Amino acid sequence: MRVVVDLNRCQAYAQCCYAAPERFVLRGDEILVYDPAPPEAERAAIDRAVLACPVRAIRVEHEPRERAA
Repeated sequence: MRVVVDLNRCQAYAQCCYAAPERFVLRGDEILVYDPAPPEAERAAIDRAVLACPVRAIRVEHEPRERAA
């Protein structure tokens, strides 16, 4: 799983910080620091953060699964 935040779209409402405080932190008034490769165990918190963002600045990209040979 890969987390991508469009920092041009982000308005620092910090809703992601409330939804997933271990993965999203607001530094100062406007600097969002986040984990772009969180562990899969954090999936539920990341999904809450994606849904909580009022400007839809956060998306999750999933790695394609390898096919069995």
